[in-house]
Amino acid sequence: MANISVFIDVNARYWPRKAVAVFPDRGKQYTYPELLSEINRFSNALRSLGVRRGDRVAIYMPNAPETLIAFLGTWRAGAVAVPMNVVLRDYEVRHLLNDSGASVVVTNSQGYEVIRNLRGSVPEVSVILTDGGASGDGVHSWADLMASSRDSGRAENCEPECLAQLQYTSGTTGLPKGAMLTHCNWIAAFDSERWALGLTDRDVMLYIYPMVHVGFSWALTALKYGATVIFMERYSMEKYLRYAAEYGATVLCSMPPVMTDMVNGPSGIEEYFRAARVVVTGGAPTPEPIWRKWVSRFGIPVLNAYGLSETIVVGSAPGTVPGWEHLSKGYRSVGAPIGYAEVKIVDPDDPSRELGPGETGEIALRGPAVAKGYWRNEEATRESFLPDGWFLTGDIGFLDEDGVLYVTDRKKDMIVMSGFKIYPAEVESILLQNPKILEAAVFARYDERRGEVPVAAIVLKPGERATKEEILEWARQHMASYKVPRDIVFLEELPKMGGWKILRRVLREKFGNFPSGGADGGSSREGAQIARTQQPGRAAMNKFIMA
Repeated sequence: MANISVFIDVNARYWPRKAVAVFPDRGKQYTYPELLSEINRFSNALRSLGVRRGDRVAIYMPNAPETLIAFLGTWRAGAVAVPMNVVLRDYEVRHLLNDSGASVVVTNSQGYEVIRNLRGSVPEVSVILTDGGASGDGVHSWADLMASSRDSGRAENCEPECLAQLQYTSGTTGLPKGAMLTHCNWIAAFDSERWALGLTDRDVMLYIYPMVHVGFSWALTALKYGATVIFMERYSMEKYLRYAAEYGATVLCSMPPVMTDMVNGPSGIEEYFRAARVVVTGGAPTPEPIWRKWVSRFGIPVLNAYGLSETIVVGSAPGTVPGWEHLSKGYRSVGAPIGYAEVKIVDPDDPSRELGPGETGEIALRGPAVAKGYWRNEEATRESFLPDGWFLTGDIGFLDEDGVLYVTDRKKDMIVMSGFKIYPAEVESILLQNPKILEAAVFARYDERRGEVPVAAIVLKPGERATKEEILEWARQHMASYKVPRDIVFLEELPKMGGWKILRRVLREKFGNFPSGGADGGSSREGAQIARTQQPGRAAMNKFIMA
């Protein structure tokens, strides 16, 4: 038996009156017994809709109480959660629903408009609408279902290897892949993240990441170990500071753009963080100057997390654990393995050949939180998940003589913007659906606050005319907002090798505006080391854009 939702049953006996999940923007808070009642109701509601163990339930929601309840209730029913970001557009939602085979979608009115437009191009799904009523067209009211469902019952029996979640990652070939996360994976992640943060029932976590991303693991780990979680629905500096002070947050969730806001913030904001003892950041590289300024100004240790959706963040990956600050190696490394994780560097062309200290190659991770593989994608699974348990991350780096990991580059052409991972092939495949575009190549441009932003080089079809704003507006209509290029470069032809392979690196070098030693590396060993934590590859947090 390994149903991860059972920790709510256990904790309800130990902390029956403590508020553990707080949604200040909604004016709602829950104790463990109240959470248990709600997830039982949702679990029973799913069963009333015909959901059985192993069925997929899509959660197409922003941060909200219903999102937390839907996750835990789905797991309790033995079903598989399929989180989907609310910024996804028709094309992306269609792929996730078709690929996962979800039979139920939990969403709000905004998400329902997208689902309704997809009727006929996706399997028949039952919709649970969190902010509206039933329509009789397969749409069920959240309020009605919850009111008519029992608030008691046991969790579905699940073996450790039973699937709990399909966490979709951006695809190098244009289509996202579903990382298969099990109940056992989640249990391992809880253990690693608790140790990394030193969590106790006295902690209060200020949580800002989207709950539909794998970074949700930080909040769930806090709930598992009796801490209180303050869920922000959307980041703003004013609310972040206010909630940190009002609730006495001891654990701050952050990422480089948020840390940048704070280190450049007005005098006196230090007072808002008087209770804080650690800040966790990840999903994008933490630049050494920002990291150094943070520690100097606030004196709060940084857990700089390196991980992937396929490893449930640091469930089987490294991090710079507070108390071992020397392992940050001058605010440049991503630390040492946590929990039961293993890391090694392999030859990118021959993963069977392990490289030694100081040698640069592809980063491989192994541990109990590594996903089973990619859902219904045997080819991609064979490429990344090796038979002996090692997972090839697609990131390039090296281990020093102390076994500390540095990330230096990416094996693929992925763009990292404020923690969101953007694969050029995916954006290009959408752009090429525009009837005026003949060719498209997406590449990274340097951005001081976000690290990188996507830019598209466009070749129009003969005789066609288009403005930059026209192409950008079309892109906004057809893809998630974070994937929309921030600029358009019109060219007569794209740089290619052998007349067919697009050279994105040439575009990046010409139009990317990267400082010396940036995305394209530096010629000196020192320059390369400075860049090591600034170039993550397919890093997992698949987090969010602070737009």
